[in-house]
Amino acid sequence: MQLIAEKLGKSDKLDRLRYLCDDGSNTQTAMPRQGILPHDLVHYVVESTLGLRNGFTGLVARGAEASFAMEMAHDPAGLQVDTEAIQVEAVLEALQTQLWSGQFDDADFAEAVRVACLGRERAPFDLAGIDAERLLYQGALDLGARWMAVPFHGTLTLTF
Repeated sequence: MQLIAEKLGKSDKLDRLRYLCDDGSNTQTAMPRQGILPHDLVHYVVESTLGLRNGFTGLVARGAEASFAMEMAHDPAGLQVDTEAIQVEAVLEALQTQLWSGQFDDADFAEAVRVACLGRERAPFDLAGIDAERLLYQGALDLGARWMAVPFHGTLTLTF
């Protein structure tokens, strides 16, 4: 699947992410501008880096409309989704917290993932053997730098 992140006009508060699926279907979602990498692009970093296929991006890759996948993957109770989708959200939330703080703390990151999973009554994601700072945090910073370099009305294409 191709993800095409489109940076809209300078005065716009939202950008757009289009998903072109391998089966020919496509969908899109708005990406609110924020001081860090947009949420949907953080999904890309987490899911592609960890090889996960049942989170938001994976649901879209299998043909779900972005709005439907968003409802499923972001359901606070997590009643309609696979445990992996809940774990992806937990990792993503913990990673966004680290990005907002401007520094990475492995113990805080691991605890945030654990608490977020347990709060949704799911097993915590196993971070053993994963260099989260290098793979996830630095990966998000690197993609953030690429995204920031895209000019207004330009695009960034990623493959999932």
